[in-house]
Amino acid sequence: MRSLALLLGVKAACILLVSSLSGTVAVNNSGRWWGIVNVASSSNLLTNSKNVQLVLDPSLALLSRRQRRLIRQNPGILHAIAAGLHTAIKECKWQFRNRRWNCPTTHSPAVFGKIVNRGCRETAFVFAITSAGVTHAVARSCSEGAIESCTCDYRRRGPGGPDWHWGGCSDNVDFGRMFSREFVDSSERGRDLRYLTNLHNNEAGRMTVSSEMRQECKCHGMSGSCTVRTCWMRLPSFRTVGDFLKDRFDGASRVVYANKGSNRASHRADPRHLEPENPAHKPPSAMDLVYFEKSPNFCSYNGKTGTLGTSGRTCNSSSLGLDGCELLCCGRGFKTRTESVTERCHCTFHWCCHVSCLNCTSTRTIHQCL
Repeated sequence: MRSLALLLGVKAACILLVSSLSGTVAVNNSGRWWGIVNVASSSNLLTNSKNVQLVLDPSLALLSRRQRRLIRQNPGILHAIAAGLHTAIKECKWQFRNRRWNCPTTHSPAVFGKIVNRGCRETAFVFAITSAGVTHAVARSCSEGAIESCTCDYRRRGPGGPDWHWGGCSDNVDFGRMFSREFVDSSERGRDLRYLTNLHNNEAGRMTVSSEMRQECKCHGMSGSCTVRTCWMRLPSFRTVGDFLKDRFDGASRVVYANKGSNRASHRADPRHLEPENPAHKPPSAMDLVYFEKSPNFCSYNGKTGTLGTSGRTCNSSSLGLDGCELLCCGRGFKTRTESVTERCHCTFHWCCHVSCLNCTSTRTIHQCL
């Protein structure tokens, strides 16, 4: 009996150990594919006989088996994924340029640092903007003919109104959303709160791109008249997508992991879902960003949470907003220095073909957080 109890104890310990390790791997694998943005270049992209980019050689370990298969099945799509990530990172930095958390990135596989292992508002924005970036870039690449497995969206054909009809080349946002869902969401593992929030924010990013599609038209007629118009659907600018997601960031919903209840007839529990932490709040919509923990203090450096702090950041001494020295510097104060800047000015074009400029020097005042 004693030996049996010992064996059961060892077995239970092993199960707990495996479970904890599985949970750790799942967390660390979230967004692991983002690392391709630092290694996807012309020097390490394998191509086929038609010079179409196929797979990423050094970074294959960053992708899951399913992601690698999707890349092989869609020649040319890897470049779109990398381009979408570059666009997403650039937009993230622009949207948060005046915030304490200014979307810092690294050149390591963990592009966004330790913030992705948390469940705060900033984590939600990162997942949403990167998912939107892939959707946007893939949809645009389809209409440009850069991906072999997709083309323009030709489903809208024929008359659309009394003086216009569908035609042209619509951006294939449906293919972009479908591929992004298959590729991006495949890096998520588990069934816990983090898993559900990451999937929700991924989908919110994709739906933002789709919902902001706009109609463009071209006029046809004698002598420039607009008797008939040909129209198609065009992707929004990614700045429009970033602005929308930033608004959703400011109004993000804090959620908890809950059951919908049990089905007594079938004796089966309904799937887990997200609901507001505050019962008085309405449930988040599919396009809302969601989070489940408070953001860390971004004022000071903290290696454990991966926050860099705001020391040395440039601030605006005359602003009362988030970019102002009082808020950005977290009350620590700031130092002021002046520097001379030389720029080209008073440029003149001379026929043909030469441009001459003068050098103008000005003094610039810079405020930096202590």
